[in-house]
Amino acid sequence: MDIISTRIPDVKLIKPKVFGDERGFFMETWNQRAFNEAGFSAAFVQDNHSRSVKNTLRGLHYQIKKPQGKLVRVTRGEVFDVAVDLRAKSPTFGQWVGEYLSEHNCHMLWVPPGFAHGFLVISETADFQYKCTDFYAQEYERTIHWADPILNIEWGMDSANKILLSEKDRIGQSFGQAATELNEYY
Repeated sequence: MDIISTRIPDVKLIKPKVFGDERGFFMETWNQRAFNEAGFSAAFVQDNHSRSVKNTLRGLHYQIKKPQGKLVRVTRGEVFDVAVDLRAKSPTFGQWVGEYLSEHNCHMLWVPPGFAHGFLVISETADFQYKCTDFYAQEYERTIHWADPILNIEWGMDSANKILLSEKDRIGQSFGQAATELNEYY
């Protein structure tokens, strides 16, 4: 697999080698040795799978304690996946990176601990799977509003009216509010 730094170097785009023929395909989706050779390691404790319809936006989620690193991929459909650096002492604090992940390109994204994460479904439906480095802890979960003007994420939507949101994503806090709390943890 090719492991490529994005414009936020700690976020990695992973392009697995896909071996296909008339029967279908095979690819390796996780290899601890390849990650170690690329300069980082992760111990995963939880796998998650979500299915969402077109225009669903999930995020931007993070945990203030027990931050989760996530290795994310799409097994059906296509999403625009976003990671936002929340590490207050990082030179890329408050910056975001986005990548298209799909069943066709088979790309994955490594989102390290200390990042908010979210995605927008582009296809009619999408199955989104991710491995996490820590357990989900609802009491520490926070949400930054997906349309925060400071972050200015370019989701690629023609109209915000089309976006489908959960209540917690609809009322997410501003990046400024989150930054105040983040100084205590990251």
